[in-house]
Amino acid sequence: MQTHGKGVMVQGKSVQRTIVVISAGLGVPSSTRMLADQLAAAVATHLGELGAEAVLDVVDLRDYATDIANNMVTGYAGPALADVVKRVADADAMIAVTPTFSASYSGLFKSFFDVLDPKFLDGMPILFGATGGSPRHSLVLDMAIRPLFSYLRAHTMPTAIYASPEDWGQSGTDSLDRRIAQAAGELAAVLAPRATASEATSSGTTAYGMTTASSDGPAVGFAPDHKAKRANRETTEMTSLPFEQLLAQTQRR
Repeated sequence: MQTHGKGVMVQGKSVQRTIVVISAGLGVPSSTRMLADQLAAAVATHLGELGAEAVLDVVDLRDYATDIANNMVTGYAGPALADVVKRVADADAMIAVTPTFSASYSGLFKSFFDVLDPKFLDGMPILFGATGGSPRHSLVLDMAIRPLFSYLRAHTMPTAIYASPEDWGQSGTDSLDRRIAQAAGELAAVLAPRATASEATSSGTTAYGMTTASSDGPAVGFAPDHKAKRANRETTEMTSLPFEQLLAQTQRR
């Protein structure tokens, strides 16, 4: 687990946000991992400016390819994959990046999300991106990846990042660095610490850059809705089923 950014004391406590970084890159080095790292670093920088410390937990799916395949055919996660699933569950947000194959996300990327509970990411803030060998594949962002996360009911950021070989090292108004900064700022704003009415300025802007409707309004900023939803679902849906029904559920997968 890697920690980036500078912690800021808020009401006597250092505020931290854990961001799990999922990279489906296959090579070493990998342009997919490179993009994931740049997105994570940019989010950490923006989040530090907004009053929180980013704790980055990087997961290279290539290291768990066999475990993911075994889970697909058996319905059970091995210890290593189960640990990754727990790390995702404990995170406040996610950055996910995949290489592009045949105009879509990679099979490894999709398989990882297939082994998660369909409602696992409900409400989780997610910034996603993709890499590819040609700018022509940039539609993968909105034609394949965004629908996947929409189905999983994740809270996706408006800006997604696609990087082709021509993008690395370029400058200008539409450079990769500028697009990364835009997307990172969006996720950081969602994760910004809550601000109370007493912390709002007379202009209606909180000490962390978040805007309130009025100085007497409710606190605004980040709330881990996906964790609350998951806990509520586990409580309301918890039931003991006969072994035959549990086995039938597994076989249907």
